[in-house]
Amino acid sequence: MSMGYLDGIPFVRYDSERGWAEPLTQWMKDGVEPEYWEKQTQINEGNQHVAARNLETLQERYNQSGGLHTVQRLSGCELLSDGSVRGSRWEGYDGRDFISIDLGSGRFMAADSVAEITRRRWEQDGTVAERHLNYLKHVCPEWLRKYVGYGQKELERKEPPDVHVSGKEEHGMLILSCHVYGFYPNTIAVSWMKGGETLDQETEWGGIVPNSDGTFHTWARIEVLPEEREQYRCRVEHPGMPEPGIFAWEPTSGGNLPVVVAVSVIAAILILIVLIGFGMWKLQSGRRDWKGYNPAAGKDVGTNGLSTGIIA
Repeated sequence: MSMGYLDGIPFVRYDSERGWAEPLTQWMKDGVEPEYWEKQTQINEGNQHVAARNLETLQERYNQSGGLHTVQRLSGCELLSDGSVRGSRWEGYDGRDFISIDLGSGRFMAADSVAEITRRRWEQDGTVAERHLNYLKHVCPEWLRKYVGYGQKELERKEPPDVHVSGKEEHGMLILSCHVYGFYPNTIAVSWMKGGETLDQETEWGGIVPNSDGTFHTWARIEVLPEEREQYRCRVEHPGMPEPGIFAWEPTSGGNLPVVVAVSVIAAILILIVLIGFGMWKLQSGRRDWKGYNPAAGKDVGTNGLSTGIIA
């Protein structure tokens, strides 16, 4: 599987089960010619075969007879505001560092003795580093500029975040969480403060994660003493906000709940008393109407609906 990201948004994908490269955004679908997808499919099919061979080689060098194993590659470039380019290429095996390249020196950096074998062979070859550097310094920035042009309108929008602060007591401590939703771009700063001091070391952060609608979400959490909760604030800074926002936890008070219940019960009792009084009044009125009247034999005065209801 291969996934392409632009400013944190997934915009292209290749999956060997599907068997072709495809767009993940409308601006990418509209921006390139159909030949682009055919070419990308061919490139990814070639990479797929190379990755399969690499897996076999690495299992042998790590003396692994079987099991599930993975190779990963992360490569990309950045266009900085001063026009310069920054790029990187990293390869991993089973989730661990394996080998990477330094863009400045053009040298490979091996993470262990097995990766050292690969480093020596690549440097002896003499063309591997040249190909990688050409891609990172020239090919990648060229395509990045094209992609930015395709999605410029979408990429330049600014969506301010929604912020929700919550608290939960555990083992005598209060955990304050600051959840930030629906923001774009993904550049954001979320921090907890006590008074005017920023508490970076005490704060636990979640990653900046993309949503299905092209926005992002993240969170920051801190553990505090319950009696000091009013001293803490969550500070959020984002390009979509005119100025940084300061947010405090405002817990829903549970202390008034018994009062609310009591008032509800009293109101219900009063309503019942009024209904009973009304029924008794109607009953007495009926008896005054019946004064001096002897019901005919066989008639059941208990069948009156109101009287029966009062007895029940």
